[in-house]
Amino acid sequence: MQGEGPSAGRRCAFVRLGGCNLSCRWCDTPYTWDWTGVGDTGVAHDPRRELTALPVSEVLERLLGYDVPLIVVSGGEPLSQQKRLIPLLRELTARGKAVEIETNGTVVPGREVIDLGVRFNVSPKLAHSGDPESRRLVPRALRAFAEVPGTAFKFVCRTPDDLEEVASVVERFGTRPVWIMPEGQVPADVGRHLAALGDAAVSRGWNLTTRLHVAVWGDRRGV
Repeated sequence: MQGEGPSAGRRCAFVRLGGCNLSCRWCDTPYTWDWTGVGDTGVAHDPRRELTALPVSEVLERLLGYDVPLIVVSGGEPLSQQKRLIPLLRELTARGKAVEIETNGTVVPGREVIDLGVRFNVSPKLAHSGDPESRRLVPRALRAFAEVPGTAFKFVCRTPDDLEEVASVVERFGTRPVWIMPEGQVPADVGRHLAALGDAAVSRGWNLTTRLHVAVWGDRRGV
């Protein structure tokens, strides 16, 4: 189930890739990139256990076996491997599957990927992620995503003060439409942040999304 953003609640299957060019302290999938324990959990994950190389044919077979209309490619940062993704994306779209790519918005999307008609769910990171602005906000990439029809920009926030930072990013890079999503890996945190953000987000004319997968499964890892 897609838990966030414009497609929240839709049945889907996930492709989760390893490796990320950012190091968000509160990341809910540190096992895809945190090999040294720099995140809030302080746990150093082992890439030899977490990452598995698979041929496109096997990945495609597994995804089609779920018999769902939507495929979500996530990470890590999947666009760091976008050239290697093209054969899979081509096969999925040829079979009528809708495809969404979750990205942090720091890597410029290639024309081949754009032309396949995937939707980009771009999540530019704010200061509370812990990364410097020079790493987390790449003007050329954000403007490129803003030009792709159907792109959604999803900002992880905690308090109404964060919305001022979101407004600055939107003003500078044209990152619309905006979706505000509460940070949190357990239902209590998501609910608290959502309640704090709701009125302020709506008053700005922005969309609001919760995290349905957290409400249903908490912080339990999928399989």
